[in-house]
Amino acid sequence: MTPEDDVCEIKAVDGKKVRAIRRSMLTDHEAVSLSETFSVLADPTRTKIIYALSREELCVCDIASLLKMSLSAVSHQLRILRNMRLVKFRKESKMVYYTLDDEHITTLFHEGLKHIRE
Repeated sequence: MTPEDDVCEIKAVDGKKVRAIRRSMLTDHEAVSLSETFSVLADPTRTKIIYALSREELCVCDIASLLKMSLSAVSHQLRILRNMRLVKFRKESKMVYYTLDDEHITTLFHEGLKHIRE
């Protein structure tokens, strides 16, 4: 296969398709937000945290033990995930418990996992 094999040999634009997609195209803000979300998941540690939280609500100590990391390292990763609205927390007495922010995050993660496992 040569580099030219993956491009059209003639220039022919399907205007109808292009116009239809252009009407529903992502805004620049949406494209940036979505790409930032995926870039956050590009870190293996954060991916493992997302996986663990897709299974069960966990406190910071649980996550640190599971991943064999320090509490401060886990807290740092959770802060990044929280800032991107991928996880949320609740405080119960002196404990802080994390879950995924909503069902969309769970679905997104499990669809990606299903894709790589096929």
